[in-house]
Amino acid sequence: MKFGDLKYFSAYILPFSAFYAIGAEGIQSFITLIIAFILLPIIEGIVPPNDQNLSLQESGRKETQRFFDVLLFINIPIVYCLIVYFFQSSQSFTSSSQWVSGIATMALILSTSGINVAHELGHNKSSLDKTASKILLLPSLYMHFIIEHNIGHHMRVSTPEDPASSRKNENLYSFWFRSITKSYTHALTLEKKRLSKSEHGFYSIHNQMFQFIFIQLAYLFIIFFFFGMIGLYAAIAMAIGSFLILETINYVEHYGLVRQKLSNGKYERVTKRHSWNSNHILGRIFLYELTRHSDHHYKASKKYQVLDHHDESPQLPLGYPGSLLLALIPPLWFRKMNPLVEKYSS
Repeated sequence: MKFGDLKYFSAYILPFSAFYAIGAEGIQSFITLIIAFILLPIIEGIVPPNDQNLSLQESGRKETQRFFDVLLFINIPIVYCLIVYFFQSSQSFTSSSQWVSGIATMALILSTSGINVAHELGHNKSSLDKTASKILLLPSLYMHFIIEHNIGHHMRVSTPEDPASSRKNENLYSFWFRSITKSYTHALTLEKKRLSKSEHGFYSIHNQMFQFIFIQLAYLFIIFFFFGMIGLYAAIAMAIGSFLILETINYVEHYGLVRQKLSNGKYERVTKRHSWNSNHILGRIFLYELTRHSDHHYKASKKYQVLDHHDESPQLPLGYPGSLLLALIPPLWFRKMNPLVEKYSS
């Protein structure tokens, strides 16, 4: 491990700021959101992106170091300690703004330290990593993501068949509905296909989708048992907020990019041109290199710490935080992104 590897400890700034925000009042209770959606976009607008890649020797060194996986696993106790701390603190909330800031803060953490880290772990081959991925997906009530994303999205990305690939001139809000509903139904279809190849039927305890439903309901019941209906509503609200942030990231990552259908009826293979890339430094660190998404889709088995920049990959004009905010305003998003879609599609 080298000193430069320690930069990923910066990813803990958001969850640790959340411990402060949840227990605070007034504007201070929004500090995590301010860091993510005001401070980071401003800094990324000032600091130029870094498109440098690791040398082959350095990449080989980093790819085999367990240190980078440990950084991901640390998010599990952080996320669950935050959940417990939020619900305990909520017992003394005295204003609606504390509920709003607390739920919004938790939604952000569940999407970044939760779903985003689960996404990285879910691509690893070991059963331990996949189990850790499911544990991090649980509070977002999005455990089916590990099926649909790994098997569905990566196979169908940037095609009309993929619900998680946004289309040119499709606004974010209609995309949310399409992606959330169709990703879930496709996960059911994929699980049905998996079970049909085994000796187990669809209606069995071996159906992962049924397992996910049971585990998620058990999680909600535990919260209801200890914190009542208000706690249950809060848990559902923060889960919805977290997967809406995820789906907004999906929207940004593939907007308008299309794989061509070949004469044999199949789509061209996924290349470095079928995902939007961002080399903005802070976004790369805070999201464990998710922003180098082009290389991730080009070779999904590649660990986050060794993802590369490619000159031919479409480049986002803003970092991820700024892009997410821009996507919330469809006319501005279309005005900024449609010319770039045409540029990279020509």
